[in-house]
Amino acid sequence: MNKSLVLASLVAAVALSACGKKAETPPPAAVVVTPAPAPMVEAPASAAVAAGAAADAASGAAAAAVDAAKDAAAKASDAVKK
Repeated sequence: MNKSLVLASLVAAVALSACGKKAETPPPAAVVVTPAPAPMVEAPASAAVAAGAAADAASGAAAAAVDAAKDAAAKASDAVKK
């Protein structure tokens, strides 16, 4: 009796859930058009010079930071020894 009651309620639930539902069709996919990449253009010589100058400045700043760190470590070491 319990099995038939469960089966009957299951059939009723399926019948009610399927009643009135229509199959939905998904909307058409949007077409995305991407432009072709621009052709490569050589950078002017001034850009190369500017890049070299920036690299030189960065290496100079890094060297100054290393020197400052060494000085700070030496001062800390001297302070510990006292």
